[in-house]
Formats: sequence, structure tokens, C-alpha cells
Amino acid sequence: MAYFTENEIARLDYRLLQNSFIALYLRPEFLAEDVNALKSLGYLATEFDSSSWKSEEDFFDTFADALKFPDYFGRNLDALNDCMSDIEIPFDGGLVIAFSKFDSFKIQYPDFAWNVLDIISINARRHLLFGKRLICLVQSNDSKILFKEVGAQPVVWNPREWLNKNRGL
Repeated sequence: MAYFTENEIARLDYRLLQNSFIALYLRPEFLAEDVNALKSLGYLATEFDSSSWKSEEDFFDTFADALKFPDYFGRNLDALNDCMSDIEIPFDGGLVIAFSKFDSFKIQYPDFAWNVLDIISINARRHLLFGKRLICLVQSNDSKILFKEVGAQPVVWNPREWLNKNRGL
């Protein structure tokens, strides 16, 4: 299902994927609405409260469990990249990974947080080559949060909060 038809360009998944595999959110209600909208399009959703992670190990434990990584998962970034390339993504619809309060994790582990998004973005592109859609939604309570490019693509605000004025700036 990798491609969209001309009639589908108004769909949320198209609008999110047209610029990046990762979209930022400020308002938690927008994140929840978009996760539900993607579910209605056939996406499976895996949601995480990033503020609960007090260490990189907390991230690995929670993430690996939710995405059903194999027992031999090495709990490091190389192993994360390997396992992300093998995750199950439904051909009809796709998979959405949603992080809430990601800014709290980024403050503690800025390089690690960026690497996680980079790995997700790289693997989203890999999966798309096989017709499988992977979208990552990242909610932050910091309206000024920025990330350098991931997967050689920018991390951009979602369509409703794209303009600074829509984020109160």
C-alpha cells in the first residue's frame, strides 16, 4: 500500500508523510486526535509516555516490550536499528509510534533521543520500500523544541501546528 492515489492526498497519513516520517505536536489533544484518525485508516498504534523514562534502559525496556522485539535484543542503538528493520507493519494501514512528553526525555538524553528518531526515520523509509507505512508522532510540551535532520529529513510540525502562531509563538 505504499503509494497514494490523487484522491487520497487530503488524508492525514499523506499530509504527515509528505515532508517527513516524524511529525511534532505541541497540543496533546491534536496528538490523540491524529492517532485515532490513523487508527481509523487501519494503522496500529503504539503509544509511549516519554516522561516515564528515567534512563536509556527504561526506554529500551518499554519500547522493546511494546514492539515485541526478540529476547536477544541487545538494548543498544545498533540493536534498535536492527530490530526496527524487522518489526511487523500491517500492509493495509501501517504502524504509528506516538511519543508524548518527548521533551522531558530529550532534556535528559538529547543525543540518545535524536538517535531514536533518526533510527525510526531511516527504518520508516526502508519499510516504505516494501509498501509498509511507519509514522512517528512526537508530542512536546516545549513549543520551541528543535531537532537536527533525522534520516536526512527534517522533523517538522504537524499540519495544524505548522505555523508559529498556531503554537502561541
